[in-house]
Amino acid sequence: MAISLDGLDPVFRQKVDQTISSLIAVGVEMRPYFGLRSLEEQARLWRQSRSTEEISVAIKNLNDANAPFLANILEKVGPQHGPHVTNALPGLSWHQWGEAVDCFWSLNGSAEWSASRKVNGINGYRIYAEKSKELGLSPGGYWVSFKDWPHVQLRSAGSPIGLGMTLADVDAEMKQRFE
Repeated sequence: MAISLDGLDPVFRQKVDQTISSLIAVGVEMRPYFGLRSLEEQARLWRQSRSTEEISVAIKNLNDANAPFLANILEKVGPQHGPHVTNALPGLSWHQWGEAVDCFWSLNGSAEWSASRKVNGINGYRIYAEKSKELGLSPGGYWVSFKDWPHVQLRSAGSPIGLGMTLADVDAEMKQRFE
């Protein structure tokens, strides 16, 4: 079941819709499973692969950078367990800005997660990345350090920090959007 793309930046949403339509035209079905993501969900995803010490350092760093709202979010979600899925702290993922979406490749109604498996000579994630890049989006599958094939975002900057924002700026914006 696909999720709603409500809450996404309108320009980004249009490009995502165009990407998905262009994929259908070549026989690839990509289904969104994450669009706009809450700060709490981002905090849970970030925490799930981190040690207590790493989490404590991140909370301290956020507080020291005048980002107490984000520090509190990261602290209050509590312990999480699971695989490493993100490097982005809450507020630093474009999902919280409505400028990112994650899609899975649907094959015969089942989710296919392999970025190397080919069906009829193609891999859905590779085509997804190619088509989204053609529309000016930044596909996570093309990232150098952390390949994220399901992820596509509007901006090429890894986070708002890459656009010159400070953690305090991000904290204020996230507080305004999510409190």
